[in-house]
Amino acid sequence: MKKTIEVLEQYWKNCLVCFVGEEDHLNGNSFIREEDADACKRKLKEQKTRQCTTMKNSVDVEVLNHEHLGERVVFDYLMKITYFHFHKKKAYLEEINQYRRGVIDGEEMVDDYLVYPDGYSDNEEIDSYKKLDLITDQRNNERFEYERLAATRYAERWWDDYNPEYNSFDVDCTNYISQCLRAGGAPMKGIPNRGEGWWNTNENWSFSWAVAHSFRWYLSGSNSGLQAREVSSAEELMRGDVICYDFNGDGRWQHTTIVVDKDANRMPLVNAHTTNSRMRYWAYEDSTAWTPKINYKFFQIVEQSNLK
Repeated sequence: MKKTIEVLEQYWKNCLVCFVGEEDHLNGNSFIREEDADACKRKLKEQKTRQCTTMKNSVDVEVLNHEHLGERVVFDYLMKITYFHFHKKKAYLEEINQYRRGVIDGEEMVDDYLVYPDGYSDNEEIDSYKKLDLITDQRNNERFEYERLAATRYAERWWDDYNPEYNSFDVDCTNYISQCLRAGGAPMKGIPNRGEGWWNTNENWSFSWAVAHSFRWYLSGSNSGLQAREVSSAEELMRGDVICYDFNGDGRWQHTTIVVDKDANRMPLVNAHTTNSRMRYWAYEDSTAWTPKINYKFFQIVEQSNLK
């Protein structure tokens, strides 16, 4: 274990400092996957476009487990990246925690990648696409006031942790967002049909509660209970609002985030699970899942009494 940690630390020190904004290290490293290098370059380009300066950053790693396979060591680890950004007159911390898998051969890293990248789909999510036609809207006359502050506080409290009152998943992004909305007072409906409404009993839950694709279509179609209004730009969103992501532009929605703040340009900063992130720029160009075909949906959560 000690040798694994030493090699890993040296790897991050010498090879992958591009993850924390040092562009001159992007070329000539001993090892880096192409998708990781591309994501780093996009992040640097995005920061320059926004005129956002990274004043300080840090990377911490924690080895979770390891296995010897002949001369090689395969291990899972948690990487915690912290950026201290200064954007015009606003300073803020961005934090991204990644669960990664590395492979060491001798004393060299020969592979390294995210275990659950943004946009990862598990079998339940794939099945939900087939069952999406079951999602119908049951009338629910329960009125509610959406407490944006409560939803945002929940998002900040649990961005890198898992509330024991709920089930958690390897692909946890939409489950986390649903919990945030519930903390803001959004009412559940549709129990016990998994293909109807938006709900969670801990023993079971609707597809729309935990699956990004189903959640996106639920927000577009709900006319009672939890409801949302689609807007045309990210700038129109407020704290507590939601962004949905189709990274491949193929109609399968794979990721969900919640707005927790705005940058100096009034653009959203978001929190998310799966790759647990806090105060991340909304466009996700720094994600390995990003493609030029990406589509976004911007949803304002609205109170039932405010709908026209």
